[in-house]
Amino acid sequence: MLKSIVNLFFPKVCNACHNQLNDNEDTICLDCRHDLPVTNFHFDDSDNIKKVLYGRAKIEHGTALFRFEKKGNVQRLIHNLKYKGHENIGFILGNWLGGELKTIEAYQNIDAIIPVPLHENKLKKRGYNQVAKFGQQIAEALNAEYLDDVLIKISNTKSQTNKKRFARWSSSDELFALKNITKIENKHILVVDDIITTGATLEACISVLSVAENSKISIATMAIA
Repeated sequence: MLKSIVNLFFPKVCNACHNQLNDNEDTICLDCRHDLPVTNFHFDDSDNIKKVLYGRAKIEHGTALFRFEKKGNVQRLIHNLKYKGHENIGFILGNWLGGELKTIEAYQNIDAIIPVPLHENKLKKRGYNQVAKFGQQIAEALNAEYLDDVLIKISNTKSQTNKKRFARWSSSDELFALKNITKIENKHILVVDDIITTGATLEACISVLSVAENSKISIATMAIA
């Protein structure tokens, strides 16, 4: 009764379409869940992520849960996750992708999940890393370690959302550093991020992580543009 009264005055809405959620729905309505543009890259053994990074970074496997479209529901979800404090979106998407990856042999030997980090100043301002819960849920599904103390961001750059490709490449140089390198030596690492566009950020991360002896790296993101 109390829940119904609260919902009457403060209705919970879908983070994608913004329609009111039913009592059995959480964060994303069932209609939107069914309509979200899944890629199925991991099921199809697609090399789309490898193509983005071709000639720049070596990865074992790569996948993205959704295709990103401007003004689409995936953009709204990621926006609400990053800027509106709706961390539960990351939890739900991590559960979604993690549940699928654990059924695929290529991802069953992942040893550690590493999130693309935020600079400490941005982390303090936002209060959370938007890919943290996403990565934690994938780690739980794959029975892998979640390591957020290995890769660190050492330069606090302005948002790269609207920068052209050349600017993104140049400003991604030497943004990241490695700590606790022994934690990832001889390990298969899955690097997770929210979206892959030009691949410059992930390329920079892979370049740093590749220093670890006998490490292998794969990629998983919420979306691909």
